[in-house]
This record gives sequence, C-alpha cells and structure tokens, in this order.
Amino acid sequence: MHEISLVQGLFQQLKDLADENSAQKITRVTMEIGPLCGVVLDSFQFGFEILSADDEMLRGAKLIVKIPDVSYKCTECGHVEVIAGPRPEECPKCKDLLLIPTGGEDLILLQVEME
Repeated sequence: MHEISLVQGLFQQLKDLADENSAQKITRVTMEIGPLCGVVLDSFQFGFEILSADDEMLRGAKLIVKIPDVSYKCTECGHVEVIAGPRPEECPKCKDLLLIPTGGEDLILLQVEME
C-alpha cells in the first residue's frame, strides 16, 4: 500500500513547514487528490488517521480532501466532458469510446493550519 509512504512523505513536509513557522501543532491539512493520480483515497485517509494518532504534532489533525474535475476529450468529435466522477464510458455526443483525460493527476498540498 504505497499510500502509507505518501502519507509519511506528507508528514515530513508538514513537520518542515511547522519548523519554518515555529508551530507546535498542525490542526488541519487540505489536499487536492486527483482521481487519476493513482492514490486510493480511502487508503490515504486511513493512513493519515493511523499515523497522525502516533504523532504528537499531528494528533487530532483534520484531513480535508478536494477532488478536482477531470476533462475528457473525444478523439472523434472533439467534445469535452468535464466531470468529477468516474470516466464516462462513451462520448455523450457521438458515442465514440476513445476519450482522452486532461487533469486529475495531481497530489497537491493546498493548505495547512498550524498553532
């Protein structure tokens, strides 16, 4: 489960930010996790909860996850479908099956609240 290693990397980044800002506690972390970035959201959230419980600086911190929309462009007619959910099965305009995704591949730390 590579999500645990991602959370560990995030925690190191958060601790570095806390040190730079002379903070003692991190209370809230807002992440953008794209649906195409290869991260299993439930596993990432679970890893965050488990690892933060054992870390004094992060214990009790709230994780907020924002999931961006993904644009799917039809290779046949050029129609662009923007959705937050799963990949469409076909183009809603021409019913072609080949849709090229754009966006939704990022894992970004958006905001950190510290005390």
